[in-house]
Amino acid sequence: MSCNCTTTELEGGRVKYSDYYSEIQPTWCSGCGDYAIMAALKRSLVELDIAPSEVVLCFDVGCNSNMNDKLGGYRVHTLHGRVLPFAAGAKISHPKLKVIAFAGDGATYSEGLNHFINSLKSNYPITFFVHNNGNYGLTTGQASATTPQNTKRTANPDGPTSMTLNPLELALSIDPAFVGRSTSADIGSLIKIMKQAISFQDEGFAYVDILQACPTYNRELTHEMLLKRSKNVEDFPDYNPNNLAAARAFVQSTGMEIANGVIYKNPNLVSYLKKLVYRKKSWSDTTLREEVKKYSISDYLNSLS
Repeated sequence: MSCNCTTTELEGGRVKYSDYYSEIQPTWCSGCGDYAIMAALKRSLVELDIAPSEVVLCFDVGCNSNMNDKLGGYRVHTLHGRVLPFAAGAKISHPKLKVIAFAGDGATYSEGLNHFINSLKSNYPITFFVHNNGNYGLTTGQASATTPQNTKRTANPDGPTSMTLNPLELALSIDPAFVGRSTSADIGSLIKIMKQAISFQDEGFAYVDILQACPTYNRELTHEMLLKRSKNVEDFPDYNPNNLAAARAFVQSTGMEIANGVIYKNPNLVSYLKKLVYRKKSWSDTTLREEVKKYSISDYLNSLS
């Protein structure tokens, strides 16, 4: 893990956009939604006044993870489908830090599905942004769990053979703490939901599915299509994000429309850390990271000689 934190990251008590600058330039395809997601992330952190030294950005494997060295701050590149257990461990060991995890739809809803479900169930106090472009973009466009039926992909010229997963429906079946959706095409709405999810994380697992354009391998999921179909949840009549049954019915009935915003939120759920009753007194004094001590093994090594 490395940090490119600048010496002026909190000049005047205000975090600047340039504090998250990296000299390494992005290598995504022209028109990739990851450009917008990275810009929205930086803007969200700046507007929340979170310095690079106060957040850990954890990346899975995939196109999303190419953001890892394009940002200043503490960043970790993990294994495919395994970013969530690492992020949870980082938060548990150092709960004062903001921890944000990133992964693609392939890593999250296929290889890492067990970790995704367990994170929802355990309610780890972290934020999770899924870059959902409906295919494995880094490995030349194979079908993923969210690839729509009857659409062709590089390794699936006749379309996917398995049913398409509705990730929001899956998440809501577990009665989660926070579920949101946005798109890379509507950066204003994306910043808004990112800020809400990051602010919520100390209450529990804040999960946002971000539909993003993939101009190289997913020609159906374009910026134009995403903008045309996007609609803020506030614009749906009488929608209540605190009603689980309504939320589950909502994600099944929106049809061709893409609802941007908080789909469901339950702040009454107890986060993982607060469930650790035996740690209740310890959290106020020390963290697990601070409790790790060094022990000399010299006597043991000498006994072996």
